[in-house]
Amino acid sequence: MLRVTVASFAEARDCPFRNVLDKLGDKWSFLILAVLEDQPRRFNAIKRLVGDISQRVLTRKLRDLERDGYVSRRVYPDRPPKVVYALTRVGRSALKPIAHLMNWSLTAHPRILRSRARYDNGQERK
Repeated sequence: MLRVTVASFAEARDCPFRNVLDKLGDKWSFLILAVLEDQPRRFNAIKRLVGDISQRVLTRKLRDLERDGYVSRRVYPDRPPKVVYALTRVGRSALKPIAHLMNWSLTAHPRILRSRARYDNGQERK
């Protein structure tokens, strides 16, 4: 069971839960980690597999994930340089709870869509 407490702004800033979710809790980070689950990948492969992410956003997200220790970045001295991203031990450990949430979202999605349709059709706000 989740236990949530109200905290002051200073306490909230230091809260491990908020601190982790600030960087990991967005759709792009989830998708990037999922794409790297099976194997290390180059930037363009990640971009292609994630889909509608811009180059700028992907670059920023990879840097954030690397900074927090979820992803490693290795540069090979080829011409042109080859850069490969891979999950770290921390990144792999994040996959289990992320997989639960992603699987739940796939199961719940039809119900959520029906609920939205009912709400939009019957309870439009004026």
